[in-house]
Amino acid sequence: MIYKTFVRPLFFLFNPENAHKIALKTLVVFGKFYPTKLLIKSIFEYKSEKLKTNVAGLEFHNPVGLAAGFDKDADAYEELGLLGFGFIEIGTVTPLAQDGNPKPRLFRLKKDNALINRMGFNNHGVDAAIKKLKKRKNKNLIIGGNIGKNKVTPIEEANRDYTISFNKLFPYVDYFVINVSSPNTPNLRKLQDKEPLTKLINRLLDLNNNKHHPKPIFLKIAPDLNLSQLDDIIDIANSTGLSGLIATNTTIERNDLTTSENELKNIGNGGLSGKPLTKKSTEIIKYLRKNLSDDKKIIGVGGISRPKDAIEKLDAGADLIQVFTGFVYEGPLLIKRINKAIAKR
Repeated sequence: MIYKTFVRPLFFLFNPENAHKIALKTLVVFGKFYPTKLLIKSIFEYKSEKLKTNVAGLEFHNPVGLAAGFDKDADAYEELGLLGFGFIEIGTVTPLAQDGNPKPRLFRLKKDNALINRMGFNNHGVDAAIKKLKKRKNKNLIIGGNIGKNKVTPIEEANRDYTISFNKLFPYVDYFVINVSSPNTPNLRKLQDKEPLTKLINRLLDLNNNKHHPKPIFLKIAPDLNLSQLDDIIDIANSTGLSGLIATNTTIERNDLTTSENELKNIGNGGLSGKPLTKKSTEIIKYLRKNLSDDKKIIGVGGISRPKDAIEKLDAGADLIQVFTGFVYEGPLLIKRINKAIAKR
């Protein structure tokens, strides 16, 4: 209640990207001091043996994670962990630093509890992320590394970018996510086609299998795939060593929104996330669970803004869940509320 009444209106005075930066910096400042660190944990953390789960060989204290895009450069993963998350996914990171798309590129759809973004993989590059990950203190917090390609890299050479980031990040993250589903990097979604996707996945799996301790690799998919494309991805997942799928990324669709056509036209292109994606992502999770091998895991994400949404995704077949837009609109206590609901399930 405090968040929605006082904190959110304050943050919403700023444009979304600046508000995001202020929120992260504020959290980092308070998370550095032992007394405030303990206070944050006491308010937001919820522990229960019922929440512990093993997914793809990793032990999670709870199944609620923060989706990629919130902490792109690994600036605040330790402090975000204080808010009760079971895991944090950093990135999307690319081999080289890049500015991303021109601003403004992040927009609130308040009437729909949604966001539209066309960030374009803005990040400081994989080496900058590694410098921060080397300072990691909390080894109990699972960290995922979401990797993508640089905008200037031709699509035919995309495998090189994924290979570079995979090899460099390998010692510092617990699992990997192959991001070929963002709508904001030109031609990136072409990598979801069966032939290039199979080559990319097999390349990374070969690298992984040659490591002393291989790590789980997930593929993040778009909600805009047709049934044939979805079946191709299921075939690839079932026939390779992928640990599973993350369903789903943002959508380019604009169906059934309260936001006016005029406002949407002024915003322009980008990926839509938040409440309008809830049902669609859950339906895709159900389809995946029905057709994937039992050993393939699903991380459900898309439109989780209340405990009921999280439970529905778990009941649909997700093994873990992630939040992003719901976290922005509902505040950090959402994590505790979800974990409580899961523990009582």
